[in-house]
Amino acid sequence: MSTIEYDQLLTSITNYQAKIGIIGLGYVGLPTCLTYAKKGYHVLGFDIDELKVANINNGLSYIEDVTSNELSEQVRKGTLLATNDFSEIHSRDILLIDVPTPVHDNRTPDLSYVKEAAENIVKYARKGQLIILESTTYPGTTEDYLVTALENKGYIIGEDLFVAYSPERIDPLNHLYTHENTCKIIGGHTPNCAALAKAFIGENTYLVKNTQTAELTKLYENTFRFVNIALANELALISNAMSINPYEVIQAAATKPFGFMPFYPTVGIGGHCIPVDPYYLIWHAQKYRVDLRLIQAAGHINDSMMSYTLQKIIKILNESERAIKNSRLIILGASYKKNISDTRESAVHTLVQELEAYGAIVDIMDPLVDKIEINQHERAIKKVDYQQLHTYDLVVFLVDHQAFNQTEIVNNSKLILDTKGVLANKEHVFYL
Repeated sequence: MSTIEYDQLLTSITNYQAKIGIIGLGYVGLPTCLTYAKKGYHVLGFDIDELKVANINNGLSYIEDVTSNELSEQVRKGTLLATNDFSEIHSRDILLIDVPTPVHDNRTPDLSYVKEAAENIVKYARKGQLIILESTTYPGTTEDYLVTALENKGYIIGEDLFVAYSPERIDPLNHLYTHENTCKIIGGHTPNCAALAKAFIGENTYLVKNTQTAELTKLYENTFRFVNIALANELALISNAMSINPYEVIQAAATKPFGFMPFYPTVGIGGHCIPVDPYYLIWHAQKYRVDLRLIQAAGHINDSMMSYTLQKIIKILNESERAIKNSRLIILGASYKKNISDTRESAVHTLVQELEAYGAIVDIMDPLVDKIEINQHERAIKKVDYQQLHTYDLVVFLVDHQAFNQTEIVNNSKLILDTKGVLANKEHVFYL
């Protein structure tokens, strides 16, 4: 059953008159701001980082998925601005929460950013608003941090205030599946909440029963990848023991048109989602006394790949009569995945520290990254120069950027450990 608040908000959404607020202006929040500004909504981004706020208001992007030209265009139009004044939440009709949800050092959920965002919303909320949490989290977060707190303030969720969960599905620099054409999951606290969220987000949506179902869906999506990467890593272990190329096995298996999806071995899982989300699920399952043994085992396997890689490097060097101590190594690629410059959670951090602990002399070369902080020390990254590669005892091909010339890498290197399985199969090229 609709209410006055429901009808008014639905009308403002339909007419693109609703004022949008997006809390958190990182790799999810800023592209989301731009998406809704382009649709014609007036968007106000919220962030505690004054530099981000200033950059946005000056039309300067700090996210690879957003160009400064397209950002400045919306800023000039007045459809997109940013602020660190959270009292402006009161002026918004729709609020999206796009803040980080990392884990603590012991891999338990860190919801401090969600908690802070929710507290600001509860403080400045008013009747007639729609609040959508998009950050990845465990089931019950939307209810615990938003619904309960707002009900305690006297709001009737689903009648005079509306709450939903719709997890972000942004894949940085994926130009095939974008914010605009990727289906969004929606779980509302009530049917009215879900209906308003769908009206706002659009037709390319899939409605589930409630917020908890939507929250678990996002965790399952990334846990699925986490577990299958572990299977690929185990394939690398047994393939190595049998002197078989695991990448050739995977590529051959992928010729089956049904019932198989290729995943590949990796030195370490990077990024902000896959290495984190399974641990939200493992932690939350303890509340129900459920032991998620498969996911935990996958975590142990994935964690072990760094040690496996180090031993592989030592073996390759030993077979060429080189000790790892004082050997000159160069790592190609510093980011957590190809074709981006984001180095957060990249395997390169641990790999460099471990190699240097063995006494190796390590450099990094990346066409997209200028510098990186490793173990609290900033270090410069070499620009691509294939002629330099022959001066190193071993080249570790860590990230398969399209900007890398694979032929030049193979032709100019003495020894190569190809962690991506994409370089030409030569005698001096080894695989995980």
